[in-house]
Amino acid sequence: MVIKNTNFCIVLSSPSGAGKTTISKMLLKKDKSICLSISCTTRPKRKGEVNNKDYIFLSDTQFNKAISQKKFIEHAKVFGFKYGTLKLTVDNFYKKKKDVLFDIDWQGFQQLKQSNKEVVGIFILPPSKKELIKRLKTRDRDTKEEMKKRMSLVQNEISHFPEYDYVVVNKNLENCVEQIKNIISSERLKRSRLINLTNFVGKFQI
Repeated sequence: MVIKNTNFCIVLSSPSGAGKTTISKMLLKKDKSICLSISCTTRPKRKGEVNNKDYIFLSDTQFNKAISQKKFIEHAKVFGFKYGTLKLTVDNFYKKKKDVLFDIDWQGFQQLKQSNKEVVGIFILPPSKKELIKRLKTRDRDTKEEMKKRMSLVQNEISHFPEYDYVVVNKNLENCVEQIKNIISSERLKRSRLINLTNFVGKFQI
């Protein structure tokens, strides 16, 4: 009897600059059983971004139409732009027996928890406010106005960490990724996710 796991959604959330995008990329390299959910967004494409790879770029009209047709499993407005995950994206990964990684905020996480999917939420904290500002400046992709907006929302974003299943402090990137990898491994071994375990154990009864 082969023991199989039910697949689940892994949500990584954090304030801007805490490193969740870098962590997501490292996790995908280390664990081939995980696929990244590509979000739809109405924000303009940044230099170097590729449609259908980094994001699915939609107009406001297209996004609103998808909402009205109930195509999203979660969607939210962040920094003036809309972001959302298509139900079809998640279902297609599940058919391939993959766990699905989400790089979304607390609003998306709350909606995802209300779906019929199994969801594991991991909140990533920066080691300090000073370090967070330093990281935001180092990545050098935000205007001064965008930086101001991001910093004004940091406290609100961080206030939602108690809603998550796990909290990891990204003081050292490699250690942080390893901790998250261990969380995912542990979640896969949960009895509630194991299919046919009862029948399997029954074979050992005397």
